[in-house]
Amino acid sequence: MTATTGAVGERRELTGWGRAIRSTSRVVSTADVDVVRAAVRAAGPRGVIARGLGRSYGDTALNAGGTVIDMTPFDRIHSIDPDSGIADVDAGVSLDALLRAVLRHGLWIPVLPGTRQVTVGGAIGCDIHGKNHHTAGSFGNHVVSLDLLTADGEVRTLTPESPLFWATVGGIGLTGVVLRAKVRMKKTETAYFIADNDRTSSLDETMELLTNGSDDGYDYSMSVLDTITTGPHLGRAGFTRGSLAKRDELPPKLRRDPLRFDAPQLFTVPDVFPNGMVNKLTIRTAAELSHRIYPKHARGRVQNLTQFYHPLDLLGEWNRAYGRRGFIQYQFSAPYGAEAKLAEIVRTIVASGHWSFLNVFKRMGESNPAPLSWPHPGFMLSLDFPVSPGLQGFCATLDEMVLDAGGRLYFAKDAITTPDTIHRMYPRLGEWQKTRAEADPEGVFTSDMARRLHLV
Repeated sequence: MTATTGAVGERRELTGWGRAIRSTSRVVSTADVDVVRAAVRAAGPRGVIARGLGRSYGDTALNAGGTVIDMTPFDRIHSIDPDSGIADVDAGVSLDALLRAVLRHGLWIPVLPGTRQVTVGGAIGCDIHGKNHHTAGSFGNHVVSLDLLTADGEVRTLTPESPLFWATVGGIGLTGVVLRAKVRMKKTETAYFIADNDRTSSLDETMELLTNGSDDGYDYSMSVLDTITTGPHLGRAGFTRGSLAKRDELPPKLRRDPLRFDAPQLFTVPDVFPNGMVNKLTIRTAAELSHRIYPKHARGRVQNLTQFYHPLDLLGEWNRAYGRRGFIQYQFSAPYGAEAKLAEIVRTIVASGHWSFLNVFKRMGESNPAPLSWPHPGFMLSLDFPVSPGLQGFCATLDEMVLDAGGRLYFAKDAITTPDTIHRMYPRLGEWQKTRAEADPEGVFTSDMARRLHLV
C-alpha cells in the first residue's frame, strides 16, 4: 500500500477476506498520529474507519466513498515485560509479529484466532476468540488498557473500568481508532502442543464428544465438521484437542530449543483461479481427505503451531482459490440447551446444495462485559460458502433458524444479514449505541457494515 505524508490518501478498491464484498474508498496510510487525526477531521459525510490486515470477511472495514485508515504502519512493539507478561504495542502490530517477539521471553499470546495475520487493533475491535475460548475467553479479556483516538481528536487511555473500553472491544472500529494497547501475555515453557485426535462417524457421536465433559481436560479444542456427507455419517468430524507442552514433555531434539517459532509460510496463492474452482466435486474430495487425516483415536502427539493451530497460514492469500466472485463465511452460535436445534441446522446445511469445506465446530465459554462481543456459552460453527445463486436466500433461512435457537452471527464474518436480524440477536445493542454516541455524536466513525446494519 502506498504511504502518504498527509491526509490526502489514494482511492482504492478494497475487499473483505471473502472477496465477495467490494467498495472504493480514500485510503490513508501513515504511522503519524497527527495525520490520522487530520484524516478523521476531514472525513466528510461518508466518515472514516480504521483497517488492519483485512481479515474480516465482509464489510466491517470497508467504507464506500469515505475514508479508510490503513493501520499497518503502526507496527512498533514498545516493550515486553517478562515478569508481568504485559506487551505494550501499536495497534498495527500483527499477532504473528507479536508472537515471535514474546516467545523469546517465554510468553504466549493468550488468545489466537485461526490466523496470526490479524492486527492487535483488529483483535480488539472484533474481540477475537480462539480454540481456547472455553478456558481463556476472548481477546478483550486480556487487554489491560488501550489508547483510542476519538472523533474530537483526543487520544484517551481506556481501562476495563470504562464503558467506552468495552464499547470499543467488539465495537468493530465504530468508537474511534485504537492506536496502542497493553495486552497481558501468558507464560509458556514451549512453543509446541501436546495434542489428542479423535474421529467421529456421525453427528450424534460428534455432539457426544463435545458435551460429555471430556473437553474440560484441554485448554484448546476444535473440530472440523463434515457438512457434505449424507446418510448415517452425516455430521462426522475430526477433533484436535490439547494444551501447550511443558518442556519435559518434548522429545530430546525439541527440548534443545523449546521456544522455537516453527510456523513457516510455504507460498502465496496466485490470483489466477476461476470462479467455480471450489465446487461440489472439489469440496467433496477435500472433505473426504480431510476427514481421513484425523486418526480415530490418537493421544499425546507433539505438534507445532502450524500443525495444531494454523494450517491455513502455510498459504498466503488462500482466499484467492475461490476466484474473484469469492465466498461468504457464515459463522453462528447456539447456546447450551439448543443442541437439537443445532443438529437441525446442520442437517439443513447438508441438504441445501450449498457446499462448504472449511467448517470449524467448537464450544464456547463465558461472555465478557462487551455489549457487542460475539462469544457466549454454547457452540459455534463457521462455514465458507462459495458465492452461488440462491446463497443469500439460504443464509436468510439460516438466520431465522439461528434466531430460533437463541444464537447469533459474528460481525467479523458477516457480509449479508439484515438490520432486523442483528438487532434481534444482540439485545445490548442499544446500550452500545448510547455509549458510542456519547463518544462520537456526529457519527464520524462508520463503515459499509455500520450503514447496512443500521448500527450508527
